[in-house]
Amino acid sequence: MEIVKWHPFRELEEIQRRLNRMFVDNAPRLNDEPFFVADWAPAVDIQETDATFAVKVDLPDVKKEDIKVEMHNGTLTIEGERKQEKEEKGQKFHRIERQYGSFVRRFTVPAEVDEAKVKAAFADGVLNVTLPKAVAAVVKPVEVKVA
Repeated sequence: MEIVKWHPFRELEEIQRRLNRMFVDNAPRLNDEPFFVADWAPAVDIQETDATFAVKVDLPDVKKEDIKVEMHNGTLTIEGERKQEKEEKGQKFHRIERQYGSFVRRFTVPAEVDEAKVKAAFADGVLNVTLPKAVAAVVKPVEVKVA
């Protein structure tokens, strides 16, 4: 029998994952949407230019088909799942520090975003969401001449 080092925090993390799943499966529904507790949250950068808002989300080892991006009533929702690798015969993990499981990030966007023109692209483990501002929201400088 092999001696295995005990990690008390690993057991607490497993309890947290089980509790999260229990609440997700049995949560009351508000406005026909399930209550959602995520297993982890990816890092996000949000940048504004004169014409757009740009959202970058780090999603390494997440497949494109496991990502869902929605824009509804002024809220940008990004959700998905990073699946954990399975131990195979002849292969064992010595340390697992990356987080796995479901994630969801929601952001309220300013009213001037044109929801019909939102675009998303996924490449090299980074999701880029572009939120163009409505034409009326783009500020154009007007020169005023004083007489």
